[in-house]
Amino acid sequence: MMSNKNDTRSMLLHDSPQSLVLKLSVPAIIGMVVVGLYNFMDGVYVGQMVGDNAMAAVSVSYPFTLANSGISTLIGIGSASILSRAIGKRDQSTIDKIMGNLIAMNLIFSLIIMAIGMIFTKQILMLSGASGEILELALRYLRIIFAGSLFVNFAQSSNMIMRGEGLLKQAMLFSAGSAIMNIILDPIFILLLKPYGMGIDGVAYATVASQVTYAMASLWYFKRRSKTVRINAIRIERTLFSEIIGVGFSAMLMQVMMLVQQTALYNLAAQHGGDTWQIILGATYRVVSFAFIPLWGLSQGYQPAVGTNYGAKQYDRVKHITKVFAITATLLALIFYLPIMLVPNTILSMFITTPFVVELGVGDFRLFFLSYILLGVWIVVLTLMQSLGRATKASVLVILRQIAIYIPAAIIMPYIAGFGVHGVFAAPFITDVIVFIVAVGMMINEFRRMDALKASGK
Repeated sequence: MMSNKNDTRSMLLHDSPQSLVLKLSVPAIIGMVVVGLYNFMDGVYVGQMVGDNAMAAVSVSYPFTLANSGISTLIGIGSASILSRAIGKRDQSTIDKIMGNLIAMNLIFSLIIMAIGMIFTKQILMLSGASGEILELALRYLRIIFAGSLFVNFAQSSNMIMRGEGLLKQAMLFSAGSAIMNIILDPIFILLLKPYGMGIDGVAYATVASQVTYAMASLWYFKRRSKTVRINAIRIERTLFSEIIGVGFSAMLMQVMMLVQQTALYNLAAQHGGDTWQIILGATYRVVSFAFIPLWGLSQGYQPAVGTNYGAKQYDRVKHITKVFAITATLLALIFYLPIMLVPNTILSMFITTPFVVELGVGDFRLFFLSYILLGVWIVVLTLMQSLGRATKASVLVILRQIAIYIPAAIIMPYIAGFGVHGVFAAPFITDVIVFIVAVGMMINEFRRMDALKASGK
């Protein structure tokens, strides 16, 4: 057991940043792309096998599923941040408390989300401007998804623990296995239930079934196989709770604010363009969600590396690792950016079967993604702040991008120069340019603080 811990710690503290990108982030990216692929394929399967309204129903439901993502991220990122620094400091007492506390927090928060989500489903969905058939289909889909909240949250948060201790390959195998299972089950369940008018229900059942399996496999791993982090007493640890909430809050905020952001934009799209533009925005967000996942995967590899090195007071190495990961993130963004700019028709046609609607949406689809290339640096700086325990700075970055600039821009732009609904799709560009400048400033200030710590010998 000690050998495994030392090997992982030694890798994080001594391997080159380029090597860490390959060892940590590549498995994380592969795993998360596969996970993102099942959300992506949900949209494709529903759009092609059930219909455009069903695809729109899944899309308007998606922001509200982020309530679960928010809880799992709050607990998982907060716990992983503490874990990676504890590994750097060789703090075994803290390591031994991580999983029991994680399970206890998941039980409490997931049951609350499940109850609220299943009881107030219609009221929640009406916030997005959904109506008619889209609303009815979304109701059926979302209730099933909320029923599986406990399994979703435990599976996802425990996977972040694997990443926090540097076991990115194991984390990839667990998450990818679940995603592949979901992709296989989607068309099977649709075909079985579509004759009964329940095609969209089949997609939801496939998601829940794969997440239950994922959760059970994760529980078995930490109970029987993990060499570093094991399940001990299942209870809330007061010494961990407040820091998990503080650090994880910014990560949760990102999910919750995305919920608010997407709900607002669906409503604005409906106001300025009607159901057709909700369908276009739904397809756009499907691609957004998938395109962002590789960047998120890269950040998952970056987190244990920077957290462990900071815990070991290797400040110069933290700076070097950050720069390498930021450059890599930008290059990764470019890989996804180019096809979106060059063949938008092809991508939109995967979700929308009506050629007229595809042609109508191409220009705004490109506009929405115009600033995507800047997001690599933003996600690295956000992860840096989370890893170092800079909860307030991390929260500022999230609030600025998700709400404070984004939504006002989306509200105002339709009334400028006759933009109309096109102004809604212009909001990301304005937001991302401003937030990029703020993030770079934060990174520079943090580097200066590390230089001061190094000079003082702390």
